[in-house]
Amino acid sequence: MLFGGMDTHKDTLAVALVDQSGRRQEGVRVANNEAGHQQLIEWLVQQGPVERFGIEGAGGYGRAVALALACAEVLVVDVPPVLTMRERRRSRLPGKSDPADALAIARITAREDDLARVAPGGVADDLKLLVDYREQLVGERTRIANRAHADLAILCPGYQSRCRDLRSARALETARQVLGEQIGVRVELVRKRLDRLAELDGEIRSLERRIRSTVTDSGTALTDIHGVGPLVAALIMGEVGDIRRFRSKSKFAAANGSAPVPASSGRTQRHRLSRGGNRKLNRALYIIALTQARADHCGREYLLRKQQEGKSRREAMRCLKRRISDAVYRSLVTDSGGPPPGLLDIEAH
Repeated sequence: MLFGGMDTHKDTLAVALVDQSGRRQEGVRVANNEAGHQQLIEWLVQQGPVERFGIEGAGGYGRAVALALACAEVLVVDVPPVLTMRERRRSRLPGKSDPADALAIARITAREDDLARVAPGGVADDLKLLVDYREQLVGERTRIANRAHADLAILCPGYQSRCRDLRSARALETARQVLGEQIGVRVELVRKRLDRLAELDGEIRSLERRIRSTVTDSGTALTDIHGVGPLVAALIMGEVGDIRRFRSKSKFAAANGSAPVPASSGRTQRHRLSRGGNRKLNRALYIIALTQARADHCGREYLLRKQQEGKSRREAMRCLKRRISDAVYRSLVTDSGGPPPGLLDIEAH
């Protein structure tokens, strides 16, 4: 039984094959282009059937070759770089090279059976691209608005009494009126920035309509959770991808950072806050928790009950986030059509 590993770069792909115990069998380096991908597939056929093939960077430089291998009926999984780093340290070999990284990735692939599977893009991939692009536009808008604020404060002292922010079309028009008939390079640049803000507002609104439409068409059950709107649902779906790669709600909670981390030693038995996991997912859970905490909802009752038990507001919010993580997991499992392999039970609240 063979397992493969690949270290990806813009120009080249380093590949290693190991057996079930992690012993290196073969290795090869090919070009990262269509000809190199075909050469790799033919080489793998010659070596024999590969149980799993791990790629570090399957969403970047390795995306094209991952899809090519998947089309050739090779089971391709995505190996996180942090696991490669740990495996490289574990080997205790000095230095770093592409073949050594490929070997480490292959050993991780052979050892770990719950890595995320790489598959052709679907709704989740589309939503991730759309949500990431929206965040880029919102970030660009914030930077331009801050620069316009600074210039307006110089040109028109006290303008903030008439225009507190630049978040709406009405505010942008008020800022233009404040400028009046002034001339100069700074005024010209401010007007360009105001025009760019109006352009970005239109693009963001159009993008949000497309995201809402895509989430609605997907028929996801996520929006049935109080506090989950189309934008939050799109973020969750895009970041999670295939929920079946998480064999339990506990693994999902660990992946999104809502599960506490054991920090016990000797007689001291305790847990600490997890600062790892997918922080975008963690942020989405926090948004949902805030919404539930402010509404007449069972989430608010749960939060108050935890505070009455002696927990601080922050600790109670963490408990609520974990509760929401379990609900999100159940909804995504429902969307996928059933429990993932190995999932024996989905506990209900």
